[in-house]
Amino acid sequence: MNPKKLKQLKKRAKKQSTASTPYIVQMQAYRELFQHDPQILILINHVLEADRLMAAGLAPQPLPVLQVPDDFQDQLFKRINAQYAMDDPKGDAEWNQLSAALPAVDQHLRDFRDYIEDQYGMWAYISAPFLKDLADFVGNGPVLEVMAGNGYISKGLKRLHPSQTVITTDSKAWTKEKDNQTGKQPVTSIEGLDAVSAFEKYAADIDYVIMAWSPDKLAIDWDLLQAMRASDHQVPLICIGEKYGATGSKAFWDHADYQAGPAIEQLNAHYRPFDLIHDQVYVIK
Repeated sequence: MNPKKLKQLKKRAKKQSTASTPYIVQMQAYRELFQHDPQILILINHVLEADRLMAAGLAPQPLPVLQVPDDFQDQLFKRINAQYAMDDPKGDAEWNQLSAALPAVDQHLRDFRDYIEDQYGMWAYISAPFLKDLADFVGNGPVLEVMAGNGYISKGLKRLHPSQTVITTDSKAWTKEKDNQTGKQPVTSIEGLDAVSAFEKYAADIDYVIMAWSPDKLAIDWDLLQAMRASDHQVPLICIGEKYGATGSKAFWDHADYQAGPAIEQLNAHYRPFDLIHDQVYVIK
């Protein structure tokens, strides 16, 4: 079976199994359950605060690595032993309840990316500090965002530089998928253009192209890069993705000319992995 189709089926099965209790409601319950355990509580609070900000239309803050620490069970055992007498059944009951809940908590933390993909159509996690780094990098010059999804990057840049020309485009092909919120909850105006068409239309008018999380295994990114190289207007491509991983095509990553330097390091200063996907920011020519 196609790996992408298999992932969709797994996600659909997971949605069906948890449909009776929404993700955030479950996380709120876990926050109550682990209220005396800061190692877990801080992770859950990060998730809930990120969701609160996104629901309000605001960019969230960076996330720590969302998984139960390896030593947490030992720390939990020490806390309960210190809190209860050796023969107190309340200690046994709390230990049994919390240790039994740990696998589910860990899975829910790891599922946060799936949640924001489904709920907000946000694939690359776009935090407020990263948006400031990006705005500083591109300055006030005109930029084009391709494959913009719901437009979180463009909205963030416009908020920081209200007078800046930010052209936001997406083919909106994702809106045809029933279970996908990409393109269905736009946070800014989005012009219906595929990446190559958008670049060809606006190449003479922009200083940068921004592309976040080009679909994996599809050659759209490679088509775009070839079009940019063939153009009379040489414009850098700011790419957010996981090299040879969850985003983009092999041809793109094989042929990308990666730029380096302090300014690009600063672009990644607040763009940090929070799960098993290790995406980052590249500047490519």
